[in-house]
Amino acid sequence: MTVTLNQLDRPAASRISAVGAYRPSRIVPNEEIIGPIDSSDEWIRQRTGIVTRQRATAEETVLVMAAGAARDALERAGLTGADLGAVIVSTVSFPHATPSAAAALAHEIGATPAPAYDVSAACAGYCYGVAQADALVRSGMAEHVLVVGVERLSDVIDPTDRSISFLLGDGAGAVIVSASDEPGISPSVWGSDGERWETISMTRSQLALRDLIEHARTTGDASAITGAEEMLWPTLRQDGPSVFRWAVWSMAKVARQALEKAGVRAEDLAAFIPHQANMRIIDEFAKQLKLPDTVVVARDIAEAGNTSAASIPLAMHRLLQESPELSGGLALQIGFGAGLVYGAQVVRLP
Repeated sequence: MTVTLNQLDRPAASRISAVGAYRPSRIVPNEEIIGPIDSSDEWIRQRTGIVTRQRATAEETVLVMAAGAARDALERAGLTGADLGAVIVSTVSFPHATPSAAAALAHEIGATPAPAYDVSAACAGYCYGVAQADALVRSGMAEHVLVVGVERLSDVIDPTDRSISFLLGDGAGAVIVSASDEPGISPSVWGSDGERWETISMTRSQLALRDLIEHARTTGDASAITGAEEMLWPTLRQDGPSVFRWAVWSMAKVARQALEKAGVRAEDLAAFIPHQANMRIIDEFAKQLKLPDTVVVARDIAEAGNTSAASIPLAMHRLLQESPELSGGLALQIGFGAGLVYGAQVVRLP
């Protein structure tokens, strides 16, 4: 006898129904960080477009920021945690390898027993999360999915490093992906290039750490003990010129592919929301995509810095705050970063 499995009811499409944000209270201007990197406010502005970045206080943990953004999005969507069918958190800075930030967040906002898991895809993590949330909703496995991008990158900064330390900020952005009668999220273009994974990395040298600990144990050398303690937490570094070239040339192609998959042209967009990596990258993107003046380009980086997985939803949140008339329009969003990984899709703004 053949047994037929039950099938889930499948909605026609999904959309972003709300966006929320949590921005840390501490504002850090360029003047505060130029000493350790022997630089200047002018140098940082010219290279990155950053004037300030926001960084978390001791009380503003990854979980606190994620919960703040999630509650903001839920309130705007008219939902509670109990309405969520899944919780996805994109982050590389949650201090625990396990359990996941998502499981802790689900409990915090009353989403238990919704499935919850983390995505480690750096600056593309939010777009990866949206791609998965879209698939979960369209498959019928969830009606509403919470996607949070959250980073506390101030924990992984070497203040003397000139490659990336001055770029980074903290914060959290969240969206609710919900079932919809009409498509509000296009097919995603995503991928990776692991051959160049060392271009941006957050690592610690296990061999060097082992040697330092052994030296400290046998000699009692206090400086070696201090050095070993400093290596227990990794720091983020990048090959800036290589990342810039890859982001500008390769990611412009991905952005065009995303437009093609969505069946829209650049002039059909209301907004362009790229990962807030660097103002020069954003400007070059807009130039290569030949965006008309009618397309509003997100430039949240000037005040928030580079917040990795949080940068796109934070930028979307600011755009809608400053230009509410963009609501309902189409936006191209694209994330790219360590891995090297990338993800892009066209979405209808909530």
